[in-house]
Amino acid sequence: MSFTVTIEPSGHRMTVEDNETLLEAALRQNIGLPYGCRSGLCGSCMCHLESGQIHYPEGPSEILEGEDPSSILSCQALAQSDLVIRADELEWAQDIEVRILPCKVHSLERIAHDVVRLQLKLPEGQRLQFQAGQYLDVILSDGRKRAFSIANAPHDDEYIELHVRHVDGGQFTDFVFSEMQPKAILRIEAPLGRFTLRDQSDRPMIFVAGGTGFAPIKGIIEHALHVGDSRPLQFYWGVRAQRDLYMAELAQSWQEKHSHIRFIPVLSEPDADWSGRTGWVHEAVQADNPDLSGFDVYMAGPPPMINAAKAGFEAAGLDLARLYSDSFEYGAAADKT
Repeated sequence: MSFTVTIEPSGHRMTVEDNETLLEAALRQNIGLPYGCRSGLCGSCMCHLESGQIHYPEGPSEILEGEDPSSILSCQALAQSDLVIRADELEWAQDIEVRILPCKVHSLERIAHDVVRLQLKLPEGQRLQFQAGQYLDVILSDGRKRAFSIANAPHDDEYIELHVRHVDGGQFTDFVFSEMQPKAILRIEAPLGRFTLRDQSDRPMIFVAGGTGFAPIKGIIEHALHVGDSRPLQFYWGVRAQRDLYMAELAQSWQEKHSHIRFIPVLSEPDADWSGRTGWVHEAVQADNPDLSGFDVYMAGPPPMINAAKAGFEAAGLDLARLYSDSFEYGAAADKT
């Protein structure tokens, strides 16, 4: 049995099949519903149910606690009737085809004790069309998928760059760190996600990365520099120790070369010789910016960081419609890094 979903204010309509989430239906029909993690953890796909009935096979996500009762997660919700929902559609999503492609490992480089940089090469004559900040799924031999952010910007697309963090017990990351060799063949599905630069805004920007959340933010900042976006930009990178700032020289170079960029690394378990900022990264943002009402904020990293920041930033005046996030679910079952 199928149902019809009407999306306001655009008036677009789509058909949702049995056991198909609203987001899956939208992607299948090239309708640009926003989304991020696709696992109900980040809230990026949140929209509002105007009429009709939905249900969550695994129960509602904790991310909905405290939200408006009409709020639903399109990546988790199944239709039980015809629906009318209200969502901010992304028109460009209709122009980028999500494809399954083979690719070859061009190089792999250990850039930190627990991070490998992979460069993937598509077949000759092919390039991946994507927007800075999006991610891809690596499709394993048994059909399971592992999500990794694309770390390069679209203008620099000879290779697809991934920052793979080792996850204890993670099938794919164990393989990357112990067995993978150049020329290995992978299958990917891409591009995915809506964690992208809102370039029509004139507001100053704050970027916040936790660990390998640096990867999509790297792509977005490099894209912003490429297109000449000169809005004031603060980049906070929160990690445990100094060794986790695996591309700090690159981030520092952005600040040195561009007067509108500030780079602020923050260590939660600082080394004895560390003289920089310490503590939780979102608290450093608030200490420097007690009034966030005039900013656009972009965050990428683990859900606890994003959830803590969301509450604090809203209290500091941030309009949560201007908080864009990519939530990384670390664990053996979801190797997103």
